[in-house]
Order: sequence, then structure tokens, then C-alpha cells
Amino acid sequence: MTALVLLEGDWNPDAPVTVGPQAAAETGSRAGLRAGETLRAGDLLTAMLVTSANDACEALAEHASGSARAFVAAMNARATSLGLTATHFEDPCGHDAPGQRSSARDLATLAEAALSHPAFAHTVALQSAELRTSGGRRLRLRSGNHLLGNSRGVAGVKTGYTPAAGKCLVVVAARDDVRIVIVLLDAADRWWTAAALVEEAFDAARSPR
Repeated sequence: MTALVLLEGDWNPDAPVTVGPQAAAETGSRAGLRAGETLRAGDLLTAMLVTSANDACEALAEHASGSARAFVAAMNARATSLGLTATHFEDPCGHDAPGQRSSARDLATLAEAALSHPAFAHTVALQSAELRTSGGRRLRLRSGNHLLGNSRGVAGVKTGYTPAAGKCLVVVAARDDVRIVIVLLDAADRWWTAAALVEEAFDAARSPR
């Protein structure tokens, strides 16, 4: 949702974004950004989507709306417009927070909306990326989605983990004229489960009806 709100707003991938102290102090998965550094907005989006970088996420939210709180309001407004009745956001980067929630059905709908944007679809399919700050520091990123490159046809979308939500995964895959979306929430063995579901889904699509 963070990416969708950004891409549907006044999005300029070349806009310079300066990392604030709150973004630099983000916990969990990070790109290793430092307060005061400047990067392209498009590169921060890549960091956020490829490696779930919370520091890049917070920097983009602050840049777009002035504060994380204001950005979250835009996320919830977009959730309402998409009909995501089981979804409510309290944090732009998905950290656990009272009242924050979603469902597998809502996340599938959200994934489809985000994938309609070419920049999103391209980025979530990347297995790795390398970024540079305006000062020349290099940041090497690797996707946490272990299905990319290992399960034929998989082209994203997103992994996630918090203590409250557990291990989560949204997968999109396409073979020939069949396209599938799989959502796993609190899945202890998400990689083997998702890989098996991908094969089962394509097998079912090929079976005579």
C-alpha cells in the first residue's frame, strides 16, 4: 500500500529525498541509510520493495506527506476506495501496532492494484539491486523472496514478517496464459508451502474441467 499511494500521488522517481533521523533509526529490515544522506525517490522505492527496507519506507512516507501519520491517513483512504474492509493501517512500514490488520483476500486485491503500475511490477521481480547515495556510497540489496529465480513464472510480489503477523508472503506467477496470486499469512514454512501451492495451482489450471 505504501508503494501504491506513492505511485498514484505526485510521484517523481528522480526527486531527491533526504533521509531524516527517524528514518535512519528504523528497525527491522533496513538498507542501511544514514541521516542526512540524499537518494533518488525511485532508488528508495527499490530498496523498500526489494529488501523490505523500513528506513527507505519511512524516508519516502515523510517526503511524500510531511509525516508518517499523514501518510498513513492516505493509505487508509486508499484502502477504503479499494473496498479493503478488513484492512486498517497504523504504520507506513508495517510494524506491529494496535488496530493494524488485513486479510488474505484484501492483500490479494491490493497486490493486483499495485501490479497495474509498471514500476511496481518491475521492481518486485528484481532479485537484487545496487543503489548509490548522492555522495557516492553504494548500497547492495538482495530480495528476500526465495521463490524468485527458483520457481518458474514467479515475478514477485512481497515478503513480510512481524512478531504479531508471523511470516507472510504474497506471490504472483504466470505460465503461458495462466496467472495466479497466492497469499500466505503466519505461515511457518512459507517457502515450501508457497512453492507447492504454485505447482498445484498451475496443475489445476491445466486439468480438464
